[in-house]
Amino acid sequence: MTPRGGRWRWSTLTVVTAGLGLAACPGEKASDASEARRSADAQQRLFVTGTEETRGQDEGAPAKPVFTHLTVRARGATTELVREQDGTWKVTAPVAARAEAAVVESILGTLASSSFSATVKEAPTDADLDAYGLKPPLFTVTARAYVPDAQGQGAKDPARQRTVTLHGGKENTYDGSVYVRRDAEPAVHSAAGTVRWALDRDTFALRAKDLLAPLDARALKRIDVKAPQGAYQLTRDADGTGWRLVSPLAANANATRVADLVKALVEQRALSFPEDTPETRKRLGLETPVVDARFTGGPGEPVRVRMSRVTDDGAARAYALREQGTQAVLGEVPEDALGVLDVSARELKDRRVLEFRRQDVRRIVFHPGGGAPAITVVNTSEATEGAGHWDMESPRRGKAQHFKLASLLRALEGLKATGSSETNPKNWARYGVTADSPGAVLLDSDGRELARLWLGTEVPDEPGTLYARGAGPDVLKVPESRLTLPTRPEDLLEAAPAPDAPKPPAKTEQAP
Repeated sequence: MTPRGGRWRWSTLTVVTAGLGLAACPGEKASDASEARRSADAQQRLFVTGTEETRGQDEGAPAKPVFTHLTVRARGATTELVREQDGTWKVTAPVAARAEAAVVESILGTLASSSFSATVKEAPTDADLDAYGLKPPLFTVTARAYVPDAQGQGAKDPARQRTVTLHGGKENTYDGSVYVRRDAEPAVHSAAGTVRWALDRDTFALRAKDLLAPLDARALKRIDVKAPQGAYQLTRDADGTGWRLVSPLAANANATRVADLVKALVEQRALSFPEDTPETRKRLGLETPVVDARFTGGPGEPVRVRMSRVTDDGAARAYALREQGTQAVLGEVPEDALGVLDVSARELKDRRVLEFRRQDVRRIVFHPGGGAPAITVVNTSEATEGAGHWDMESPRRGKAQHFKLASLLRALEGLKATGSSETNPKNWARYGVTADSPGAVLLDSDGRELARLWLGTEVPDEPGTLYARGAGPDVLKVPESRLTLPTRPEDLLEAAPAPDAPKPPAKTEQAP
């Protein structure tokens, strides 16, 4: 029995082991096939990095190449680009300029993720290459990159450097694909038409078109402009939050309008880049510009922007020259760019009617007009921002509605003119502004006047709009609906309870 039982156990073990071996074979073959497919797919990519050393941090997934240099030969021009330390790209030849970020990212994304769709011919003849547009190629892109290790390093490791050159040819009219060769390999492949769209780029396409940038309104300290509507000068407030007009008049400037002006300027896109020579500048009228501006206080030296208009073959063209230190960029811009800085000082003025800080106001005198007595209220608490305890001093005494006073202060602080009529008029009475006009006077704790508002008559042909006099010398136009001043003490006093009002029932304690 023992030998027989032993033989049975041995046979069973042999069968089980053999079965396990047979079961493992298909899995191993599948793994090998999968690896072979991955290797083949990797070889079909436009930018081949290799397979062994390209594993990254994500569970062994292939690391993406980090591109550092590009050479693009297309449409008769050769453009060199290099990646800066901060990750941005710069054109180094044939000119030194910032690169067009979106175009460069399109090239890099195409190189890193696109693959050949098919192999057209393994051993093409010269006649074949000519037919495919590859002798000579219509465009060529040489890309250099490094494959990062698990820590993202490897930029200076020669073993991790990769260089691939792609030659592009004609479009296949059947499906819109493009013929491509890689490095010195003889085979001709086809790739999606988007590959040609991304890689076939000349120098103009590769360089940044916002030739007047960078120009950050938040960093600027001073702006000087000479333009057809007149010259003006703006300076930043000491606290850095606002702007003031210094010339041709002294007034607070509209900070939002100034920021929009700078933003609109730097968003102008170049239509072309003429060669920048003294002869070109003279021919384009930049020695006697239509607009001449200087921006001071941003990064580096002051930026000067000159703009001109010339007529070429009956068509008007505009040009801009940006200069900063020894760097200069000349470009053609849309004609409406000439009007960005050509604004009047009045347009740049802050439209706020009054200039004061709400927390400084401790006393308000309202003038109802028409001979009615003035209404004076005073803030007797230590609270700021218009809140706290307000009392009426005259013409009656009593507790004022502090929420209504806070609302009136906010309305006065935020009141903005919709327009203006005249500056420094000889006769304010023409606009209904007299000593007897409705208005308000704001004073601080020492009785010093902080701001004063007079309201005049209605503006002709502008229903709901009144003439007004505020902090400046202009006759302003203000919307009547934005400000309702009190005309009698009852408008501000807290209402006293009616003498016959029922008293609330007394609270009683419930028995436990």
